[in-house]
Amino acid sequence: MRGIGQLAIDATAGMVGVVEAMHAAIGRQILPGTPAQAILAGATGAIYGGIRAITRSVGGGIDALLSPLSGAPGEAQSNPAREAMLAAINGILGDHLASTRNPLAIPMRLRHRGRPLHLERRRLKAAIPRGGGRLLVLAHGLCMNDLQWTRHGHNHGRALAADLGWTPVYLHYNTGLHVSTNGRAFAALLETLVDEWPERVRELAIVGHSSGGLLARSALHYGAAAGHRWPRLVRRLFFLGTPHHGSALERAGNWVNVMLNLTPYSSPLARIAGIRSAGITDLRYGNLVDEDWQGTDRFHHTGDRRRPLPLPKRVRCFAIAASADHRYRLDGRCGDGLVDVDSALGRHPDPSLHLSFSPSRQWVGRGMGHWDLLSHPEIYGRIREWIAS
Repeated sequence: MRGIGQLAIDATAGMVGVVEAMHAAIGRQILPGTPAQAILAGATGAIYGGIRAITRSVGGGIDALLSPLSGAPGEAQSNPAREAMLAAINGILGDHLASTRNPLAIPMRLRHRGRPLHLERRRLKAAIPRGGGRLLVLAHGLCMNDLQWTRHGHNHGRALAADLGWTPVYLHYNTGLHVSTNGRAFAALLETLVDEWPERVRELAIVGHSSGGLLARSALHYGAAAGHRWPRLVRRLFFLGTPHHGSALERAGNWVNVMLNLTPYSSPLARIAGIRSAGITDLRYGNLVDEDWQGTDRFHHTGDRRRPLPLPKRVRCFAIAASADHRYRLDGRCGDGLVDVDSALGRHPDPSLHLSFSPSRQWVGRGMGHWDLLSHPEIYGRIREWIAS
């Protein structure tokens, strides 16, 4: 209640700003440079300022009232419906939630069977008493959570535990933050996991669905740069529908911003079109590191300015794409509804950005959508075959 109330107050203040900007734009066009326009601007500015002050006062009262009732962030009683709602809100507004310290912001943590893992040796042993030395870390995608790895009664992690003896742990995180911000935090989290794991970790594998694959690549980059131990334990890296070169949907969203800014009357509405988190705008081209987005307005239309980041060396990398078209051919460009096949397989006309997946380590599922990557028997069969090889 406290988090939703705070978000509603923020939304009210934001909409006041949009209306005020439209009012000012109309005034400038109708009465440009006249005394009447100056008087009108001063009067309306005072009115909108008063509305914002009242909104902040109400918000402060609600926050004070609910503060004694709220526990630690992320510790409320969980259920799948609530988890899905929070994941979606974090995916869309997660950077705003984090910057305003809203209780709805999801803290990054590893979980097992939907429960947070406390990364201390004794507590890990109690939480996963049969944990072995081969760890499988699964990273979900945008607007999702770790519970959604289970679909139609299937879970890749649990299936690999039963069939091949891997120990699965699941990342749960705020997908609205920049990929690089999450990547650096994920790297630190994995280092602690390896240090505190009750058994000697012999091998680490990561499965990333959608933008979770970008997060894995970012974490490997930052982990290696920091001299962490865990990147040397990674032998296999699986990408399921990962937009390595971005998503056409986010590029279309960026063009909406451009079109709205073409006239002074519609430009205030670009603020509404700009209600997209940093995690979403990173998907325009597939940003992985801070340098890919720093120093630019993420809502402006810019070209692909990514720093080339090849696949990690000495790691067997596997890419799975999906195509809704049963007739898909390898030279086609259709995709799974969210990510096109070329992006999922790392193909790019610029050789510096092209990802060199071995032909034997890439595969396209025909007649499948983006979510089928989580549960389709053919997808699991391919992962099982590759991880056992």
